Amino acid sequence: MNAEQKEKGHFRAMRPGGGHGRFKRAPVEKAKDFKGTLKRLLNFLKPHQFKLFAVLVLAALSTAFSVMSPKIMGKATTELFEGMMAKYKGIPGAGVDFNYIAHILFVLGALYLISAIFRYLQQYIMVDVAQNTVFRMRSQINDKLSRLPLKFFDAHTHGEILSRVTNDVDTISSTLGESFTQLVTAVVTLVGIVVMMLLISPLMTLLVCFVVFPLSLILIKFITSRSQKYFVQQQRVLGELNGHVEEMYTGHRIVKAFGREERSISEFNDINEDLYDAGWRAQFISGIIMPLMNLINNIGYVVVCVVGGIYVMKRAITIGDVQAFIQYSKQFTRPISQTASIANILQAIIASAERVFEVLDEPEEMPDSADAKVIEFPRGDVRLQNVKFGYTEDVTVIDNMSIDVKKGQTIAIVGPTGAGKTTLVNLLMRFYEIDAGKITIDGMDIKEIKRGELRSIFGMVLQDTWLFNGTIKENIAYGCEGATDEEIVRAAKAAHADHFIRTLPDGYDTILNEEASNISQGQKQLLTIARAILADPAILILDEATSSVDTRTEVLIQKAMTRLMKGRTSFVIAHRLSTIHEADIILVMHNGSVIEKGTHAELLEEGGFYADLYYSQFAGGDSDTQAATAT
Repeated sequence: MNAEQKEKGHFRAMRPGGGHGRFKRAPVEKAKDFKGTLKRLLNFLKPHQFKLFAVLVLAALSTAFSVMSPKIMGKATTELFEGMMAKYKGIPGAGVDFNYIAHILFVLGALYLISAIFRYLQQYIMVDVAQNTVFRMRSQINDKLSRLPLKFFDAHTHGEILSRVTNDVDTISSTLGESFTQLVTAVVTLVGIVVMMLLISPLMTLLVCFVVFPLSLILIKFITSRSQKYFVQQQRVLGELNGHVEEMYTGHRIVKAFGREERSISEFNDINEDLYDAGWRAQFISGIIMPLMNLINNIGYVVVCVVGGIYVMKRAITIGDVQAFIQYSKQFTRPISQTASIANILQAIIASAERVFEVLDEPEEMPDSADAKVIEFPRGDVRLQNVKFGYTEDVTVIDNMSIDVKKGQTIAIVGPTGAGKTTLVNLLMRFYEIDAGKITIDGMDIKEIKRGELRSIFGMVLQDTWLFNGTIKENIAYGCEGATDEEIVRAAKAAHADHFIRTLPDGYDTILNEEASNISQGQKQLLTIARAILADPAILILDEATSSVDTRTEVLIQKAMTRLMKGRTSFVIAHRLSTIHEADIILVMHNGSVIEKGTHAELLEEGGFYADLYYSQFAGGDSDTQAATAT
């Protein structure tokens, strides 16, 4: 492998999500517990057992009427043949009884019509069953996701969760009803055909069963076992191709800026060739099955014709029965092929259901206690007493932390990456449960407060803004249900967002697109501040959000944040230490512990970890000058 190939492989391996695009359709995979998952899926169908029984009855009746048709049609053929032969031999009064044939045709038409009606009813009921089942499943998943702790979402990528909620449920939805009805129809058809062939000629039936049936099973098993791996490979490479295309077009500016167009095209061609190779092999091998099945059918056809011809000459069977038997023998392999196909579909359904059930089985948040309380008028006093926490049992992130925050104070939290700043915020809002110690708000243990009520006390303005697809007005009012237009405008003015909103074509009714890319980063941040102002929380959590905006916008954001923080307890996760000079208390965190605590001036005077961290952000000047600037 040369250097370029190594680099290309590394470039592909470094793709986010392993190169799987958001539109990737997961390959058919085997379930870990087929029987257990099937049993659990059947429990979802249990409320519809009477409808399923009706589907079975309708499928049996529809197939029975359909299977009877060749036998009845054979009577018309026999009447035509015998009437023409008698007339040919010159038997007086001989001829074809067309009234009898017309009666048979009428009966056939009625059978086909009744069969079609039964099949329609069968499909209608099964679609209703499948959609109701999937509706319940989606509802349970949605309810489950709302009860899952934050650690579940931290441990799973958004794409994986979305795949289970959408792709896997869609697989169940689109194939459950179809596969069930096809399976019932295939089994009933196969049984019906065998019964009808036995009624016509047991010997010919045995010949067909011993020639066509074993060869068909061997052929299907041989081909599907070899084509399946290529279909799986095709889906895998297709996902990789989708991922590459999505990534390259999403980041096309970066690709062009670094001159990687040729590399991107080369990688696309490589993946496209892999997809072509896997797709060609899968289609070629699976495409062999029909010609070979036709060959086997023709062998059975020849056997039936030869044996049937001998029986007709011996007058042991009528020519119409031979014709009917030929039709049955031609149809004999169809339900076998359908059953093999349904087995693969069923495998996909069970695999998808298993992934859905894994989400439904995830441990939920600790439920609120029966006597959970509500803080009617929160002040904002926060206290941590000997708090200990770790994401895993063997690794402690926060160890024996104790802090006491009074109403209206601004607490800045600083420290290197991984020090535990975000973890502290997660614990305050009870996204995670502490391992030891106690956290209180206004003297009340947060474990005794309802989660919804607890989180309503907090307002958050994060560095990574989140705005949904909707109007600006709706986004600002997101945290305050029932807010009036006047209150929304007042909050926007307080956040210094009103001016830019009114310059937009539709003002407050401007619709933000999916990623809110039709406004700037600074404007997004001002909207999130307006949202927090409107919510009027007692405690604020601010993740410094001015690192990616211009100086003018930074000033506006700082003014808006200062107004927002006034009179409220505020926890500020600081990245640029120059922005927290006015904080009442600065907590310096390192390895999960508060190693220094004090005001900006006090910590600089100590000359400890905070001073080193602060001065490291000002390169090019001596310590005295920096200290003077800082004060």
